Amino acid sequence: MKKISLLIVFMSLLIVAACGNEGVSQQDNVNDQNGANSEKKIELTYAFFAPANTFPAVQMEKWAEELEARTNGRVKVNTFPGGSLLTAENMYQGVANGIADIGLSSTTYEPGRFPLLAIADMPSGYPNATVASKVLHQLVSEYPPEAFNNFKIITTFATEPSFIQSQLPISNLNELKGKQLRIAGAATPIMEKLGAAPVGMSQAEVPEALQTGIVNGFVSSREVLQDLKLAEMVSYITDYPLTINTFVAVMNQDVWNSLPKDVQQVIDELNAEMATFTGEYLDNHVKNSIKWSQQEHGVEVITLTESEKETWDKILREMQEDYVNSLEAQGLPGKEFQEKLYELISQFN
Repeated sequence: MKKISLLIVFMSLLIVAACGNEGVSQQDNVNDQNGANSEKKIELTYAFFAPANTFPAVQMEKWAEELEARTNGRVKVNTFPGGSLLTAENMYQGVANGIADIGLSSTTYEPGRFPLLAIADMPSGYPNATVASKVLHQLVSEYPPEAFNNFKIITTFATEPSFIQSQLPISNLNELKGKQLRIAGAATPIMEKLGAAPVGMSQAEVPEALQTGIVNGFVSSREVLQDLKLAEMVSYITDYPLTINTFVAVMNQDVWNSLPKDVQQVIDELNAEMATFTGEYLDNHVKNSIKWSQQEHGVEVITLTESEKETWDKILREMQEDYVNSLEAQGLPGKEFQEKLYELISQFN
């Protein structure tokens, strides 16, 4: 009889324990669905088209490092620079199709797809990459491009203004006329307007093109003098700021929706932080690049005379106004965007 009683008590305890465990399991499931107290490991893929030593790729690695640290290791980001997962030609489409969870590319490389941002890419008086990055971050936040409607924007930043870097000195429009210069994106119509002969090619093709005489120089931000060793092939920098390149990193919308709320919050916090980090990093890097180019390869900086600068300014100012008016004619808020652009440049300056 005692044996039967003991058996009944033992079985009762097992049932109570099982019920208790079931309650915890159900609550854990609710917590997972709500994104609270979830300890599940999350892996994300992040693609970029240029080599790992370029400044946008440095930003990518910093973003991944910060996200992992601020989520206590719950999120692991696998980075793919150098076009190893997606290239510049298919970056945003590849993210939309789920090939990568996150992709970083330049909106400047897709003329016509980002009409308002093209105003900001034109020569506008940016003093450096830090100001340009803060301005573009704010503009993209206030005027999100329609092309990104089905993405989550992760961060926005920009290059410093581009400069003519050439084998022969260019100090006026006569010396610029007919010069074959490698360009990218928004620089094409700008350089045509100034009288140059733009040549479209990838940055990777520039060294051979300089060596064989296909181009006489290039138009780019100045970190490439050191990063790509181009200071070995050109001798002059014309000190006149031209276009910038805008970079936007986006996440697949379904991936974003699947993330826990606390992880989303960390990503949102990093948005503005990474714009500032990248601008400051690039500005410091450019200073070092110019110093290295001058000391190691004798690169010279050419300054325009005041009257020559005024001539260039007038040509490019009229060009921007014409473009803004063309957007207004299409029903886009070109003038409003332009006013905000210069307001932000003044504010962050």
